[in-house]
Amino acid sequence: MIRVAVPIPEREYEVVVGEGVLGQADRHLPGLPGAEKAFVVSDQTVAATYLEPLAAALSRVSLTAVHIPVPQGEEAKSLQVADALYRQLALQEAHRADLIVALGGGVVGDLAGFVAATYMRGLPLAQVPTTLTAQVDAAVGGKTAVNLPEGKNLVGAFHQPIVVLADVGTLGTLGEREFRSGLAEVAKYGLTLDPALLELLETRLPEVLERDPLVLEDLVARCVRAKAAAVAADERDDGARLVLNYGHTLGHALERIDSFTGRSHGEAVAAGMVFAARLSAAMGVGDTELCGRTARLLKSLGLEDDASLPPTEQILEAMRLDKKYRAGMRFVLLADVGRPHVVEDVPEALVRDTLEAMGQ
Repeated sequence: MIRVAVPIPEREYEVVVGEGVLGQADRHLPGLPGAEKAFVVSDQTVAATYLEPLAAALSRVSLTAVHIPVPQGEEAKSLQVADALYRQLALQEAHRADLIVALGGGVVGDLAGFVAATYMRGLPLAQVPTTLTAQVDAAVGGKTAVNLPEGKNLVGAFHQPIVVLADVGTLGTLGEREFRSGLAEVAKYGLTLDPALLELLETRLPEVLERDPLVLEDLVARCVRAKAAAVAADERDDGARLVLNYGHTLGHALERIDSFTGRSHGEAVAAGMVFAARLSAAMGVGDTELCGRTARLLKSLGLEDDASLPPTEQILEAMRLDKKYRAGMRFVLLADVGRPHVVEDVPEALVRDTLEAMGQ
């Protein structure tokens, strides 16, 4: 079991990484004076497997678990589903001291976190991520949001959890596609912030793909440490934390164009990292060797993207709605592994040329 502190202004919280921590939630929750209920937001599939042990742990600290089910998939990240959660909290007489628990993947974490941030102007939130994507990235750092038809994560708030319980034992039940999708976020951390993590992926890949719990514990903890450092330096995503968006500008555009029903988040980000490596070379920031290493890594992780890109103008239109857009294209690019840069005013013509070269 590994504990990683996430320091933020005026307080810090822990990310607890290990096998079995979900069923020991009572040991890791901080004190919650006045709390009586824990509203557990999850879809029915996740709840069928993990709600009972979590509820038993919560009962040991006198919290009654109340399950609020949500739909599966990205469609749950909507204002309509958030509205349904608000009404359930009101009907169940939730109070400001009560706890909201996000049990599931990144979608549930974003949705439940947004509701926790806004209901009664803020309820305490515990993140219990059960997917690799959520454990290494989405559950840590306090970003919460829902989507609009016009774009991903356009309505949101920063709301830090009181604890994150990353139980690597839950990763054994993930489907192969979902697990490999999570490896895209791991690759992002290796490429941008932790070259040793990249080496782990390249040298211990069989153990990673076999989901060895000790290897996964190390892998998740490394990603969490990298993100914790970025969050501590830039909680509100105004500077240093922006590098965590590597590959996400194109990735989010592809998700939006596909109405969140095509590529998975990880598959879209993988395509985005290939694009960012190519754009880095085209801008003279990085070199072509980085492009080759990125492509080889993603192929080894089962993330080789053989799907055709949408029309270039459609992608550019979606990119202009990206939250990082500031009167011009802005991208996270790599000079080399572990050397990310946020580059302002990238010429749109160069972005267009790079996209069209990818589609050939």
